[in-house]
Formats: sequence, C-alpha cells, structure tokens
Amino acid sequence: MLYKAIVRPAVFRISAKDPEFAHHLIMEKLAFASKFQSLLKIIEATSAYKSPALERDVFGVHFPNPVGLAGGFDKNGLALPALAALDFGFIEAGTVTRYRQPGNDRPRIFRFSDVDALINRMGFPNDGADAIHERLLKLPAAGVPVGWSIGKSKITPPAEAVEDYRYSLRKLYDFAAFFTVNVSSPNTPGLRTLQDKEPLDQLLQAMVQEATALAQQRGNVIPKPILVKIAPDLTEEQIQDVIEVCLARNVGGIIATNTTLARDGLRHSTEQTGGLSGRPLLTRSLEVVNYLSRQLDGKIPIIGVGGIFSPDDAKRMFDAGASLIQIYTSFIYEGPGIIKQINKKLLY
Repeated sequence: MLYKAIVRPAVFRISAKDPEFAHHLIMEKLAFASKFQSLLKIIEATSAYKSPALERDVFGVHFPNPVGLAGGFDKNGLALPALAALDFGFIEAGTVTRYRQPGNDRPRIFRFSDVDALINRMGFPNDGADAIHERLLKLPAAGVPVGWSIGKSKITPPAEAVEDYRYSLRKLYDFAAFFTVNVSSPNTPGLRTLQDKEPLDQLLQAMVQEATALAQQRGNVIPKPILVKIAPDLTEEQIQDVIEVCLARNVGGIIATNTTLARDGLRHSTEQTGGLSGRPLLTRSLEVVNYLSRQLDGKIPIIGVGGIFSPDDAKRMFDAGASLIQIYTSFIYEGPGIIKQINKKLLY
C-alpha cells in the first residue's frame, strides 16, 4: 500500500519525461544496500516469505521459491544481493553483450500507466562481458540462483554472432547458475533472425558445447544449463522449430516470453517503437506457455513471464505449464510486495 500510495506516484512524477531516470534511481539505492549486510538483513526481514513448500528443483538448480526477476532490470549485476533480499527466488541478470554498448538513444522507455504497460527499446545497454567479469570477482554472492542473459553485440555481424555469445558465456560462467540465450529482443537489429531454425541450431549447439567444455575444465560432469528466451510473436510453426532444436541440443529450459511488437491491449495508439510488456502481454504469454507445455510434455522445463501482476495471474501461468515464473513490469507498477503476495498465495 505504501509503495502504490506514496513511493510510485513520487517516482513516476519526477521521471515523467524519461522513465529510465526512475530505474537508475532505484538501482542506485539497491546497489548501495547490496554493500551492507545490516541493510540486507532489514530488507529481508520486512520482505521475505520463506517456506520449504515453496522450494523447487528445476533443470538441476535449487530455487528457494519459484518467483524470479526477469532479465533487463539489473543489466550489470550491481544490486544482486539486495534484489535477493526482496525475496526473489532467482534473478536473471543482463542482458550482457561481448562489447560494452550504450544502447539506443534516450528516451527509450515509455509508460502506459492506464493499462500497466511499458514499451522499451533499450538495445542492451551494458558494460560488456569483460567489465562485468571483473566486477563480479569483487562482489559477494547474491544468495539465490543468478542466471545471466547473453545477447549479441550490436556491432557484431550476424555471421559472427556465435562467437560473440560464446565469449560472454566464458567470461560469466563461474558466476551463473544458468544462462539465457536471448535471441528474442526486438531492439537489436537482426537479433530475432537467430530464432530461425538453422541459426538457432548452430548457436545452441555451440553454447552447449562451450558450457560442457567449461564444466569439464573445472572437474564437473554436468554443465550449467543453457536456456532460450523466445518472442511472443512467433507462430506455432516457428515455436515448433524452436522446440525441435531445443530437444536436439539438450537445452535446459525455455523462457516464454520476451516483449511483443504487437500493441494489443493499449487503449491509445502510439508511434513508439520497441517491445511492449505488462498486463496486455499476459494472454499471449499464457497461450505460448500452454502450447509449449503440451508439445514438450515435460521434456524441457518452461519459465513463464509476461503480464503477471497478481497471485491469480501467477497461478494461471503455473496451470498453463510453467515450472517457474518471472516478473518485471509488475515489480515496477506494484512494487516489491508483489513477490510476497505471490509466494503466500502459492501455499494455499
């Protein structure tokens, strides 16, 4: 109540012209808190809702609860301990690219508060795999599983994309519980073509082979899971191609879905380009998760994401076949209390 009554209106007001300002403001506070155990304990004491009944084991990773933070919020791994203290069961950090890049020109985030939605065209702004590797060497562990999302650098030609992804995987391997191959953001030119069957097969084969080699170098038999994040705009035929490739390449899981290029659910037309997230995405995300679940029949776990704003939304996503869920836009509109609300509801 405090968040929606006081905090959100104030933050939205001071960032009305550029919502990204609010994001950086919140990230600064979370990054500061992440440096102090005393602050983390206070956050956890007021936020966490723990129960053994919430724990999950999925694709070989143990999760304290099934509600995760979707990729894109902490792009550079600056605030992982504080985000974990807020009671996320896991965090997907990034998306990280091989080369440091500023992303697209600002403003590049647009609020549609009347329908609890956002459009973003960030373009993977991040410090690059080398800099993030060096930072993570000095930072404490988050305390929950952290998956790193990897994307293609904007300057990298499509023909060199595989090595671009492999480079980031090598740099971040020791800091991840799993990896997400992001081939579905609409904001990097040519990226979504990597969802096509042949390039996706080549990319996933290389990523799984790289993870296997890195695991063997460290004396481990089982490599860290490689997941794929897909767009909600794929046809059933295209999704079937993704399924066939994922099964053939021993992929650990599928994340459904990324943001959409569709504008269904908006009450007013807009010329803003980018990916739409928030409440309007729920129906389509549920459809994709349900289709994946029916086709996969338990062979590959699914992480459901897109438009989850309430415990009932979360339940619908689990009922559709998700093993875990992620939130992002509802974290912004509803505040951190949404995590506890969902976790409490899952027990009853």
